[in-house]
Amino acid sequence: MRDTDDSGDDPGRLGRRQWLSVLGSGGATALAGCSSSGGGSGDATDDSNGEAFDGGETDGDVYATAAAASFETLNPIYNDENGAGNAIARALDQGYTFDEDNEYVPLLYDMSTDGGEVWTFEVREGLQFSEPYGEVTASDFVYLIREVHQSDWADSVASASWRGVEVEATGEYEFQATLASPSLLWPESFDPLLYPIPQDLLEPYVEEEDREGLREDEELLELQFSGNLGPYVLDEWERDGGTRYSRNDDYYLRDADGLPDAFGDAPYFEGSEIRVLGEQASRLGALETGAVDSAAVPPERVREYRESEEIYVNRIPQPYNEKVSVNMRDNGWTTGPGNMFRHVEFRQAMAAAIGKEDLIEDVFRGFAETHFTWQPRFSEFYPPEEEVPRFGVGDRYGGEFARELAREAFDRSAYDYGFDGEEMVDPDGNRVELDIYHSVGQETERLTAEFVAEELGANLGIDASVEAVDGARFTEEYWTASDFPTPETNDEGEVTEVPDVLVDEVDGEEVEWTSPGPTNPGPRTVTAAEDWDMEVVFGLNTYPRNPIINDAFFDGATASYNPVGYYPEFDARALFGDARQATSEEELTDALVELFANLAEEQPYIMLAFPDSTVGYREGLVGPVENFSNGWDLPAWRYE
Repeated sequence: MRDTDDSGDDPGRLGRRQWLSVLGSGGATALAGCSSSGGGSGDATDDSNGEAFDGGETDGDVYATAAAASFETLNPIYNDENGAGNAIARALDQGYTFDEDNEYVPLLYDMSTDGGEVWTFEVREGLQFSEPYGEVTASDFVYLIREVHQSDWADSVASASWRGVEVEATGEYEFQATLASPSLLWPESFDPLLYPIPQDLLEPYVEEEDREGLREDEELLELQFSGNLGPYVLDEWERDGGTRYSRNDDYYLRDADGLPDAFGDAPYFEGSEIRVLGEQASRLGALETGAVDSAAVPPERVREYRESEEIYVNRIPQPYNEKVSVNMRDNGWTTGPGNMFRHVEFRQAMAAAIGKEDLIEDVFRGFAETHFTWQPRFSEFYPPEEEVPRFGVGDRYGGEFARELAREAFDRSAYDYGFDGEEMVDPDGNRVELDIYHSVGQETERLTAEFVAEELGANLGIDASVEAVDGARFTEEYWTASDFPTPETNDEGEVTEVPDVLVDEVDGEEVEWTSPGPTNPGPRTVTAAEDWDMEVVFGLNTYPRNPIINDAFFDGATASYNPVGYYPEFDARALFGDARQATSEEELTDALVELFANLAEEQPYIMLAFPDSTVGYREGLVGPVENFSNGWDLPAWRYE
């Protein structure tokens, strides 16, 4: 999988379809992610656990990368992890990718549309599965979509991507997909991104509706059907280790038109390996000795490696943010009555109290960009600078400015909060005390939490206590809810009655939560098991290629992904509707720019920084670029 929206194997990061599976949907890379600010591109990673895959120094004939963790599955239908996706990508391409100019590049198939509602897929001729499956045709993709992704039994990770889409074969190498509503950015959403799977392989499982059999099929797990569909052939997958591959001399892109000339001899290595090295020191040591060709480099060591004659380090922008989540639900603001997080002015005060530029220098060693709204600056949908309030820098940073905003929030509150000298105090005159959580063992998270706590203390007089927590426990007990009310439904699944606990007044209107889930179990009164105030455990994806996906976060109080209980005070739903219904790039851009200008004002999450991926490569390796799309042309990477 060449999913250029993901950057490394950070175990705190969830890919798009992984996140959807948490919601009970399912689907292969990049919606709500969770990060501890690191990671890499081009298969380099920088996180924990896993045992070393046996392997010595590369000899130049093998392209090897370091991974932090082993893979749970290589079954393309069920994988929802970026690390395993990288391993699958060595042997099996998906439908398309985006190049360093952010242009669509057809791999297995091209896509076209007139208006965004009906999309035509043209399958490349000459694609071959391994024997006995023969040629890849449109019917293979249509069967996969209809009988697996759109089934009610298979529970594939792509099921949500194809919900409500009508698919039909219109020729031997052509099929059409009709969307429920037009989407000019459908390819950028990665929803139509498909793996090629032989229909004959799937049929026995489809006939029996055998989900477990499909999940555990050896041919799928070991990619034995991949034919000429990937640059390498998977030779070995050590379940608790890594993967080994040999060169695929029949790789279909060698004869493809419209690609750089370098693809004509791709791949350039006789073999490839992904070596699982659980400790960061081991991964860096392997890079230094030449045991691997690529590994992520922590920001504090970039300068050291850049001075090396054997290694170069690229700074790669990515869309995952570093932000402070503030809990606006009833189990947040544990310091006293009321919940100041619910007031826009108070969230603005927090953003103004945290110096973004100092955070970037002190924690990220300069390898990050300031984060003011829910897009990185390389996004074509980033609003004009004059429309984005720059909280946390210049004259919008510091105690005086932050406290004035806080006082505006106090005026809106039903409770008597204020300042006693340098301290923020509750109605009883006690200092405001809050907690901020970070994942155990994540150094960058810890440093970020400590920086935020110090700034909130210095500029707002808040006593913020930094707490370490196991990331999985935080997800299960703090971030998501396992026990929540549900509406009554009829036999057809239609909602017939919504209990009072799932109804709230938002901006003067009654709102019903008809589809509560773990990441939005209902109104603010419905909470996860544990109380919490703030967290830096999770960083989220901002989807610069298709920002409409952000409706999962911000499409009103009932948005699918709303653990924090954010209620927009502007008409976010209307703006998302305008973006979805846009029939021109101008209409689309206007709606999204207005949306992001409003999000910058409201600070639903306290936005801090976009950390870069910093990835080290062995000197002489040609191909890596300092670009969001780094790795799109991995088969053409080579030494010169």
